Amino acid sequence: MTAPAVSISEQDADALGGDDSILMRQRRDHARLDAMMNRCLSEDLPPGELEALWLDVVQLVFRHAFAEETVLWPLLRRVSPDGEELTRQVEEEHQAINDLVARLERSPDDPRRAEWIQEAFALIRQDIRDEEDELLPRLRTAFDDRKLRRIGAAWEAVRATAPTRPHPGVPRRPPGNALRGVPLSAYDRLRDPGRTAPDRRRAPWR
Repeated sequence: MTAPAVSISEQDADALGGDDSILMRQRRDHARLDAMMNRCLSEDLPPGELEALWLDVVQLVFRHAFAEETVLWPLLRRVSPDGEELTRQVEEEHQAINDLVARLERSPDDPRRAEWIQEAFALIRQDIRDEEDELLPRLRTAFDDRKLRRIGAAWEAVRATAPTRPHPGVPRRPPGNALRGVPLSAYDRLRDPGRTAPDRRRAPWR
């Protein structure tokens, strides 16, 4: 890929449409994910905190990606000549992350668990770079500040009700993703133990 404009990681809030624009909302989520992944890989956290932090990473990744696929990428396909190619590549990255996390959930005691975690983190970091350097600058080019803030509000609303766990069989594009994914979000939240009492006996990759 060749970047069409300056990466959103190199621009300030004013240049990106303000704090409530979709570009700033995306960048804040990406920064939070990066910080959480770095903390997951540190050596000074007790197992219970690592488990809870891993669940937080998983929940944020899937809420964030679902909202992108529902709100952002259909817009990008409409306004960018190469939007189809760009969004297909990112959707493939999302699917690979989905499949890896699903494998981790199915195999809590597999000796390859640490390797799969590292692979998932590498895919997430690549996805962030592709979005900030390639896809999101095209939205900045296509829309004014007011529109970017409206898109940000729509994205936030979808993210609030999105699935929080991997569902490899759910389509990556609307309307199939919403028809099959949104009903699963309530079930996901019933399964999310991080808001109650995480298993403090074992970290997910150690």
